[in-house]
Amino acid sequence: MSGLDPAAARGENNEPLSDDEEESRADRRRRSAEPLRASWRPAENTKARQSKATGLRKLTATFGWRAYLVPILLVVTVLVVFDTTRGSGADDSDIAADDAPSDSADERPDPVATEVPAEPVDLDIPTAKLPEGGDYSQTGEGTWHVVPLGEGSGKQAGDSGPLWTYTVEVEDGLDPASYAGDDSFAAAVESTLSDKRSWVGTGDVSLKRVDETHPDPDFQVSLASPETSGKLCGTAIGYESSCRLATPDGSRVVINLARWVRGAMAFNGDLGSYRQYVINHEVGHALGSGHVGCPEDGALAPVMMQQTFGVANDYVAMLNDDHGGDVGTVPADGKVCRPNPWPNPQPDSDD
Repeated sequence: MSGLDPAAARGENNEPLSDDEEESRADRRRRSAEPLRASWRPAENTKARQSKATGLRKLTATFGWRAYLVPILLVVTVLVVFDTTRGSGADDSDIAADDAPSDSADERPDPVATEVPAEPVDLDIPTAKLPEGGDYSQTGEGTWHVVPLGEGSGKQAGDSGPLWTYTVEVEDGLDPASYAGDDSFAAAVESTLSDKRSWVGTGDVSLKRVDETHPDPDFQVSLASPETSGKLCGTAIGYESSCRLATPDGSRVVINLARWVRGAMAFNGDLGSYRQYVINHEVGHALGSGHVGCPEDGALAPVMMQQTFGVANDYVAMLNDDHGGDVGTVPADGKVCRPNPWPNPQPDSDD
């Protein structure tokens, strides 16, 4: 039975099939398993279909939607290659010339200056305005405390003329950060008044710093807020200033904190010299000296000239005459001096 299942080799009436019927049925089963439309020359038919597709249709037929990516990828590739070439080709020589390390320091180019040196102030112009600078306390409490003597302080300066004693005081309520603290201010005052270029160098006076244990000092050197300075010194001229104030017990030398922190325009940022000047100038008032003008064009200004406002006679005279200062004390004669902090400058000193 050709290996067929006996149960399957039966007709419609369930009777055994003859050999011819069984072979005929097997042949029909083989034909039903074949393709409905089989090509007798499959290779030739495929070649014929491919030959009909040309250009974009051929690519589309072969790669489907991927065919559209090919031109896009080509354009992107070209752009990347062009940009890379432009960024690295012409500039390579500049990088090699500018950034390559030199074997010798002498071969390196000179550095380019980035800061402009400060130019001297034109002193023959209005110079009374408070310069720009650090912060300071605008107000204080209007009371004072004496700075104690430190180690090495309190020594007499000068050995001729009458002895004048003084204390160093600071107004309560000031921020010490703006003036570096009480000890710093006291040291600046004492070192200035002990210098031979100061009043003791004239041979007419001796000075000694004392503290609160000393009865009745001849004057006090007092650091004060701008508000308190204005109340004690007056504000007629309209610019921050210091002064000497007569008291029942002697004199109070008032040093304006705003000027101590920022100085004066005539000194062109030389804060140390300005501080020496304002101490010597106001103590000069306590010792009996008054204001003067510039005696000679181009000379060092006298310490009793109002250098806080300027060193040009015309401008200082205008301030005094227009604002109730020492009217007529300074002549408007066109003379302009150079700033100077000392009453007794040494011959070889440029200060």
